[in-house]
Amino acid sequence: MSVKVFDTQEVQDLLKAAVNVDSKDGNARFKQIIQRLLGDLFKAIDDLDITPDEVWAGVNYLNKLGQDGEAALLAAGLGLEKYLDIRMDAADKAIGIDGGTPRTIEGPLYVAGAPIRDGVSKIDVDPDPRAGPLIIHGTVTGPDGKPVAGAVVECWHANSNGFYSHFDPTGTQGEFNLRGAVRTGADGKYEFRTLMPVGYGCPPQGATQQLLNELARHGDRPAHVHFFVTSAQHRKLTTQFNIEGDPLIWDDFAYATREELIPPVVEKTGGAALGLKTDTYKDIEFNVTLTPLVQGKDNQIVHRLRAASA
Repeated sequence: MSVKVFDTQEVQDLLKAAVNVDSKDGNARFKQIIQRLLGDLFKAIDDLDITPDEVWAGVNYLNKLGQDGEAALLAAGLGLEKYLDIRMDAADKAIGIDGGTPRTIEGPLYVAGAPIRDGVSKIDVDPDPRAGPLIIHGTVTGPDGKPVAGAVVECWHANSNGFYSHFDPTGTQGEFNLRGAVRTGADGKYEFRTLMPVGYGCPPQGATQQLLNELARHGDRPAHVHFFVTSAQHRKLTTQFNIEGDPLIWDDFAYATREELIPPVVEKTGGAALGLKTDTYKDIEFNVTLTPLVQGKDNQIVHRLRAASA
């Protein structure tokens, strides 16, 4: 078609009418965002000569994305979630906050409501014959290096099939298998007794992988463990670490890998006395340094729809 109509009065009037710009009613911030995004879309159609067939293919794709419930997964896969982290890193630098454990993406598979235990939590609720035992432990400190008492460390990860409880399509996991929360004591220490996770891939027939296929990209992640760490005196940390040695560490489709978030994996013995499935087990020490509140407020709280369970 190769025509340009975006700058015409007719299209600019259409854009204003679609967003109801001239009305004082409605959400002003929402209008501002929609006007910009819709305008960018209109202009892209002009600039790239996007055909009606391509537009409706996109609309149909959005229908499938919603039906599959994969919008948050796609946000990670297209780097949107990583981009938000990059902006937050830059905002911290601009106000002089440095140090602390690096943030990285939350991903779409958190479930609220895991029981909180003091100091230690054994979170491998369901048997998993293919996974060996793993202990994850560390100390939560503040920016001054002192232990943080009363911090809540939440942890969640996949099983040996690459599935997360609550979202497992096989239905074989309890709702809080491989999920837990620990409240630190005066020493700031936490410990999770669990099983070694593996990485996972996007559902092969899902909307996210469908889009990635068109980009000639895989949808796989290295083995990793997610964390939230919260404390009343510090900002919330959202992070995860990768399992050392995984071949996909630097080829993560969700762009979550950071150099500081690949702790060593050490083999130890004595697991039987700790209630582990074998005496030999893997050990990962992951110490966490929190950052200070900003003018008394936690500016790291992200409000998003998350799964929850009673």
